[in-house]
Amino acid sequence: MKKLVLLLFVGLMALSVHAQEKTAKIQFKTETVDYGVIQKGSDGIRVFEFTNTGDAPLIISKVSSSCGCTIPKKPEEPIMPGSTGEIQVKYDTNRVGPIRKAITVISNADTPTKVLKIKGEVKPIDGK
Repeated sequence: MKKLVLLLFVGLMALSVHAQEKTAKIQFKTETVDYGVIQKGSDGIRVFEFTNTGDAPLIISKVSSSCGCTIPKKPEEPIMPGSTGEIQVKYDTNRVGPIRKAITVISNADTPTKVLKIKGEVKPIDGK
């Protein structure tokens, strides 16, 4: 009987400790940014906005792109619960043609890896 009571007590303690764990959650306003049709040499900077909907500070440890033509920039400071942040992406618009790139975000969120996408098309100026 003592073993059963001890086992129940340990089990309840483990559940209560687990329930107290706080986690960060990242929720993006959109996971795809559409540049649409833009001209060569246009402003290639776009922003992915997000909110930390969890109850622990969100730390983005790494943001990388699927190619060197896209340069992402992450927030350096932790994003507190309920606060918003942004990941800036700069695409090299001197490259004419379709845009189909992925940006990988690694953080301490409950879903530690998120893949964001940019799409669109860069047209030459006056056929050049």
